[in-house]
Amino acid sequence: MSSVVKFSHLSFDNRFVNDLPADTEIKVFSRQVEQAAYSFVSPSQVNAPQLLAVSSDVATMIGFSEDDIIDTEFINVFSGNQLIEGMQPFAMCYGGHQFGQWAGQLGDGRAINLGEVITPKHGNKTLQLKGSGATPYSRTADGLAVLRSSVREFLCSEAMFHLGIATTRALSLSLTGEYVVRDMFYDGNAKPEQGAVVCRVSSSFMRFGSFQLPASRGDIGLLKQLVEHCIKSDFLYLFPESSNKDITLDKNHYLAWFKEVCNRTCSLMVDWMRVGFVHGVMNTDNMSIIGETIDFGPYGWIDNFDLHWTPNTTDAQGRRYRFGAQAEISQWNLFQLANAIYPLIDEPESLQEMLDDYAVDYQKQWQQMMAKKLGLDTLQASDGELFIELEQLLSLVETDMTIFYRQLAKVDMKLIDENNTKWSHFFSNCYYQIEEVDDHYQQQLTQWMDKYLKRLVDQNVDDKQRLLAMNRINPKYVLRNYLAQQAITAAEQGDFSEIKKLQKILLTPYDEQTEYDQYANKRPEWARHQAGCSMLSCSS
Repeated sequence: MSSVVKFSHLSFDNRFVNDLPADTEIKVFSRQVEQAAYSFVSPSQVNAPQLLAVSSDVATMIGFSEDDIIDTEFINVFSGNQLIEGMQPFAMCYGGHQFGQWAGQLGDGRAINLGEVITPKHGNKTLQLKGSGATPYSRTADGLAVLRSSVREFLCSEAMFHLGIATTRALSLSLTGEYVVRDMFYDGNAKPEQGAVVCRVSSSFMRFGSFQLPASRGDIGLLKQLVEHCIKSDFLYLFPESSNKDITLDKNHYLAWFKEVCNRTCSLMVDWMRVGFVHGVMNTDNMSIIGETIDFGPYGWIDNFDLHWTPNTTDAQGRRYRFGAQAEISQWNLFQLANAIYPLIDEPESLQEMLDDYAVDYQKQWQQMMAKKLGLDTLQASDGELFIELEQLLSLVETDMTIFYRQLAKVDMKLIDENNTKWSHFFSNCYYQIEEVDDHYQQQLTQWMDKYLKRLVDQNVDDKQRLLAMNRINPKYVLRNYLAQQAITAAEQGDFSEIKKLQKILLTPYDEQTEYDQYANKRPEWARHQAGCSMLSCSS
């Protein structure tokens, strides 16, 4: 058992543990855990923890000072060697569909929730260590994590937040001083890698699969407890009266909650599409019930625009979780959640209506988002065609999505009357294979630009206003896979400067930051097929 230290200014209110039933078996070994929402488990002790990076604003949110961070007790706590007084570490029990197939019990196989800290301004936040040792849900694995996956988790969590996208956060990234054997591509070439731990932070780590597992087992009592805990912990604003313990929640509360889960999920998918983010493994156990981006494994940002691209080697053949399918998959996942909570509602029509509305809501929000990406201050009925034609255009040749939208913002409206503009020159920095830019493509590009410029005439916004508006929604900097891999390669050699540089750049991804222009460049050709720069495995 970890020793206990005191950060006297922190208070813990462990609602999940207090509200829900625990696993009665205290020994840690792989097993099926029934009639319980979690198992008590302690983080593994490590030999030589080393703090590599901290998110200062997450630390401030929780209540840590700069002096706290440099205290040796901080690294001991967030590497798993010690606990803060009031913490009650546990691993959550849940199930899920993986690649469309029901997988049964899954659970926190390499994550341990330390406790729920009461923050000064942001309510309860669960502190969770990822890579801190085995739990009853680890199956045949060791519950540990390696440096490369931990760097990607830390950087992506913070990159997503500063892009304005709902996400779990990352407080810290630490080396353990130990080695972990991993087979990166599951091809029989396992090797020892440096072990690491990330402290993740969220209001809730509950997933769609948290409700699926008890429903699959016919444990309606536990299902009801989980839904009501979720409502009272993270959706209380929908029903302020439910804070009264004497208030009984009924199916109307459950339906309103499900509708809000649909709304949050829809907004998240639109945001992913806005910045070109591909999650890569949208299993139902990786879908946050509060609508956050969660579980950063084989993710990636679109370099060249490709609706069929997936960053996940495991998904390379079926491409179930490809970029352009994320809205469809999220709706499918919501169907599974609806099936799980149906026993509490017994009203299929209402659930079906909400699921049908989801597709309509997504299309509406997607069009509104696309209008903003193009600098349109209103949405017209004909704009949908303009958006679809743009996606078709971007797919004709390898065009960098992020650079394209930033360049589009620079279009000069005076060009409206110039018929000889060669737009392929204007966008030349966006193309990966300039030889693909043939006469047919240039004709299509000119036709689309003509429609776009005429559409801009319809609104009374000058070039400067439009550029500022477009650059507030279209980032200049995203965590491209090759940038993350360069930081990982350096870190594995003991150089952590690229992690900290990327962390700094990604704090303000919409700003020009001209001193870092090279970090906004296209993916270099050497990275097209290199491990870690193109596709990644679930081990990544």
